[in-house]
Amino acid sequence: MLDSLTFLLEKVFLIAHLNVFRLILSDKEKKMKQYDSSAPPPLQRGDLLEVPRTLFIHFGIYLGDNKVAHMIPDITPVLTSDKARIQKVVTNKRLLMGVLYKHATIRVDSVEDFAYGSPILLNAMDKTFKTPALPNEEVARRAEKLVGPIAYSLLWNNCEHFATHCRYGAAVSLQTDKFCEWLKSIIRDQRSVLFTTFFAILSIIYLEMALSSALPTLLIPFTLWMAG
Repeated sequence: MLDSLTFLLEKVFLIAHLNVFRLILSDKEKKMKQYDSSAPPPLQRGDLLEVPRTLFIHFGIYLGDNKVAHMIPDITPVLTSDKARIQKVVTNKRLLMGVLYKHATIRVDSVEDFAYGSPILLNAMDKTFKTPALPNEEVARRAEKLVGPIAYSLLWNNCEHFATHCRYGAAVSLQTDKFCEWLKSIIRDQRSVLFTTFFAILSIIYLEMALSSALPTLLIPFTLWMAG
């Protein structure tokens, strides 16, 4: 049941990013200083970098010498052991397939490859994160120790969890938190609960759906509604 709930929430999370976090990014772009990834920005080892990529805000830790450590979903290491192919820039297709397969790699790339043509935000989370940043050298060392393959989850272990763990000592995803608050605000609406219940009952009666299959449809909104 927990696996089914996580699976459904992750798919909703993936769809919700298309509209919800585009607004979040636009607010950040208005408030925070941006850097052009085509020109070397004044970065320091241990800085936290953010870029918009595909449907998500992508995070990484600057290691110095124009290198960035970042967790990125990637399907290629699952399909081949050819290091030359794996080390190529992760395209959006590889990224999305990695999200679906739940496989990622904490890898080191150039600033240009990390940015993927997008503007870079520098240490933007320092003003919103409650915990002060660790010393920059400690941040970089924590990132370097984690380089390698890792399981991926949109909700529980994404690139933001990696970056906040390295810089603040606590694995937190503000994107996930905002999504959960958005989802809870919808579930709190009693009309959503009534509609979902009605839909589940119709599924059982007319589509001959088993009760065990329809049960998550009932439990997910009810659980989130009660939690809210």
